[in-house]
Amino acid sequence: MTHPKSILITGASSGIGAALAQEYAAPGVRMALGGRDLVRLDAVGDACRSAGADIAGSVIDVTDHSAMREWLEAEDRQVPLDLVVANAGISGGAADGGESSAQASEIFRTNVDGVLNTVHPAAEVMRRRGRGQIAIMSSLAAFRGFPGAPAYSASKASVRVYGEALRGALAVDGVRVSVICPGYIRSRMTDANTFPMPMLMDADRAARIIRRGLSKNRPRIAFPWPVYAVAWLLGVLPPRLTDPLMSRLPKKHSR
Repeated sequence: MTHPKSILITGASSGIGAALAQEYAAPGVRMALGGRDLVRLDAVGDACRSAGADIAGSVIDVTDHSAMREWLEAEDRQVPLDLVVANAGISGGAADGGESSAQASEIFRTNVDGVLNTVHPAAEVMRRRGRGQIAIMSSLAAFRGFPGAPAYSASKASVRVYGEALRGALAVDGVRVSVICPGYIRSRMTDANTFPMPMLMDADRAARIIRRGLSKNRPRIAFPWPVYAVAWLLGVLPPRLTDPLMSRLPKKHSR
């Protein structure tokens, strides 16, 4: 959809979510922004209002199934949603003596259950009227499991494959689905990384790339392309060839 007028974004209080909100903010656009930090969410909302958008901010936990359904359906009743971006996500690594069960579970709850809690009610309301667009935030880490961030890689691989399958399942109902696979984006999430991040990109630039991809209904919006090419290649090569390289990569710190 080239110019969506009603947009819902989860994880909108920082990073790509905040940048996407500000990228789409314009007169005549209504946005429902969800996040966990009220102060940061209010700041994003104020920036979007200054660009002329009508903003409804909600402090919400994407892992709360009932609350997410109620929120999304209520926003859709206000103004039928054109675009829903399932963006909320967290990361964590294994640099501090391995990844704990608690950390892995938390990552999966947010990155996988949070996506399902966003996408399912969105798909239902969009299918009924035969139009709409859903964007699912994955990662270039979805193409090959990174030993330094096992749960994060696996959770992003899960939603990538889910979104790609869902695209075909919903196309017949007039609902478009795109999967977004960014590389390293400058954000609160990557600020904690102490290792080199190839082709680190500002969030506002990432938001422009994502918007262009969504306007063209691209199945997969993966960038920057040199890092995407390497990630894709690592995913298709036999693990026996890539394991020695992957084991030498730096590990992300735990949350």
